[in-house]
Amino acid sequence: MTAAAKNPAEKMRLRAALIERIGGYMTAHSIGVAAELGIADLMKDEVRGSDELAAESGTHEPSLRRLLRTLAAVGLTTEPEPGRFALTDVGAQLRSDSPDSLRAFSRMFCHPILFRAWQGLGHAVTTGERAFDHVYGKDFYSYVADQGDANRLFNEAMSEESRIAAAQLAAGYDFSGAKKVVDLGGGDGTLLAAILPTQPHLQGIVFDSPSGVAEAPGVLAKAGVADRCEARSGDFFRDIPTDGDLYIIKSVFQDWGDEDSLALLRSCRSQMPESATLLIVGSVLPETASTDQPIMFFTDLNMLVNTGGRERTESEFRAMLDGTGFTVRSVRLGAAGPLSIIEAVPAVAR
Repeated sequence: MTAAAKNPAEKMRLRAALIERIGGYMTAHSIGVAAELGIADLMKDEVRGSDELAAESGTHEPSLRRLLRTLAAVGLTTEPEPGRFALTDVGAQLRSDSPDSLRAFSRMFCHPILFRAWQGLGHAVTTGERAFDHVYGKDFYSYVADQGDANRLFNEAMSEESRIAAAQLAAGYDFSGAKKVVDLGGGDGTLLAAILPTQPHLQGIVFDSPSGVAEAPGVLAKAGVADRCEARSGDFFRDIPTDGDLYIIKSVFQDWGDEDSLALLRSCRSQMPESATLLIVGSVLPETASTDQPIMFFTDLNMLVNTGGRERTESEFRAMLDGTGFTVRSVRLGAAGPLSIIEAVPAVAR
């Protein structure tokens, strides 16, 4: 249907659809401010007046009411009567006491550090270079590691993001044949803290950079598995633990371009035992884009902006693994919550 043939109602619908998408940054800022202020923690399961919430949060009541109404318009709150608000199930994820909390995740991805980096998207698309480096003069991980509060927030955000996938992986993968699992790039240990309590026969190693693994001992102790899991720091491009029989790489390849991803796989292939298994847990893009899973495509673009990495299709993962001496044994799409599981083993020498 040509533009001229569309009736006025259809034209207005299309106009509104585009404007709503243009305003996506306004939605993000609104969510970020609500998360930063802890508004959801104040609301809990109750219907609260904007006057009460303003007094408790130290905010300007008329302005807070406008924020809460905007959040109602995008489905995070409801306004059952004028000036009184409640959380929806979506908005309840901003509560810090929720087992499904994404408050730290929301604060991190709505943080000024990332908003400023995204202003360099045009540079990244034009040149193929990381926007973050162009804006800040250093790479994302080096920069954030020097920002104490932001570094802690980033680690907490990654822990929240991992929680659902970790529980799904713990419940859906057969660990009976493994004795020691190594989580490469495992951060604060959230993944093994979910897996080991369900697998009492397993030992574990969380392996990451010194700053990445700094919080792991506390997380493992809280999960009651510190006696069966150790935290080790190092550079997985150079040396990885060689005493595992199951190696997990979760949400790591998206951070790296092809050259670094291949280097990581070669590091694994040369150092892991011949009898070991490699699990790649992460997003697997469809071969052609659609509207079904937009989050994966936003994540892909976020990697372009901030880390220089990318999401990949199944065929791209298979090509990388085949080229570094692995044989893909299975690909289970969506087997770990929103993430997929690729199982690979060292290839038999030809």
